[in-house]
Amino acid sequence: MKNYSLFLSRVLLLAGSVAFPHTFAQAECLDDIRKAGVITAGNALLGARPSLWQEQDGTYRGIDADLLQEITKRLGIPRWQFIITEWTTLIPGLKVGRWDIVLSDQTITEERMFYGHITYSHPYFLLYDRIIVLGNSPFHTVADLKNATLGSVLGTTDSLMAHSLVDKGLAAKVSDFNTFGDPFVALRNGQIDAIVVDQATLKAQKEHFVDLRTLGPPIFYDAKPAWKEAQAKAPYKLGSEGIVVRANCPRLLHEINRAMDSMKQDGTIRTILKRYHVWEELEDNLTQNEQAE
Repeated sequence: MKNYSLFLSRVLLLAGSVAFPHTFAQAECLDDIRKAGVITAGNALLGARPSLWQEQDGTYRGIDADLLQEITKRLGIPRWQFIITEWTTLIPGLKVGRWDIVLSDQTITEERMFYGHITYSHPYFLLYDRIIVLGNSPFHTVADLKNATLGSVLGTTDSLMAHSLVDKGLAAKVSDFNTFGDPFVALRNGQIDAIVVDQATLKAQKEHFVDLRTLGPPIFYDAKPAWKEAQAKAPYKLGSEGIVVRANCPRLLHEINRAMDSMKQDGTIRTILKRYHVWEELEDNLTQNEQAE
């Protein structure tokens, strides 16, 4: 579930239109959205509770749906729509205008913003990882995993964490899967020994896989060595999720941040997280250093 220079409102110069041909067509992103009467959000988590799922009547449910509905209302836009896609197409699709934002459990990192030329909203949820095994597993401590195969999800911070455990000699190798449910199936089938995913995914999967337990304490994300200094100066805690916005849509980012800030102040975000049983006290303080606009 799962990052760049957060909260930046970039002013693009005329020369930038050569490198980014959509710049001026998208310069008034918010105006275009209001004119269309709908804001579209790319999402790659359909069926992944508690993030997003669809009822038989087509109604979307979950944290992402509740957040998008509330933000849409506060922006004064009549309708909202999810566009379901693959995880690897979320950012490319955003940058070419297939959807207006990405709301899909994307964690914020300085690296993602730098290389992706995107921005993130103020954070709304903090993820951390757990190491998960079957109830009858022979592994009882993290130290037992030295020769184990870990399962995680391709392209996520969970996967980065799993690979870092291998790099530290705490496990043998990592098998990355395409969806958040796949590692749990693989664990049950004996293809892997343990799973590294976030706490919300674990809670959701416990509805389908009841015989699960965790090893060790929660694992909070650690920045890559090359990005430690930049992450230490960032205004958000690493592991925080945000809404992704194109770098050339500063007005849209500003208005989304205003909506997010008001939702935090009036308790709406806390209410949404509590509704899906993922709220903890740490969720009330997702910023560090000085919060930037």
